[in-house]
Amino acid sequence: MATAYAKCFDPNGARFGIPTYPWRMAPTGYATRRQLRAKGLRPGGQPIAAQVMLINRRRGTPRVAFLYREDLALPVRPMTSRKWGALALAMLARRTCPRCQLDVGYCIPASHGICGLCLIAEEQRAA
Repeated sequence: MATAYAKCFDPNGARFGIPTYPWRMAPTGYATRRQLRAKGLRPGGQPIAAQVMLINRRRGTPRVAFLYREDLALPVRPMTSRKWGALALAMLARRTCPRCQLDVGYCIPASHGICGLCLIAEEQRAA
């Protein structure tokens, strides 16, 4: 086992407190939150069962992803009509320009805070 992998290999949890495996070497039956979500599952309040670790070669700091047991995972709660409505209103607020009050059809970038047309008009006024 390479040195970088040896630093991350702790299946008993003696060094890190929970079982730790090198990146892409976790045993079957464990999954990250994203992997659970792709399977239609959620952690469901269970504690972190293990972690995978990758040592950054430049900085030397580890990157960690927590793992949950798949057999204890619960199915994802379905979206209700109220949740769909709240999500639609939130997305409408992100697409509405605060200056011209138009729904521009895309999420307005937070870096500018206004739509592209208002941004162009503002640049032309400044020039």
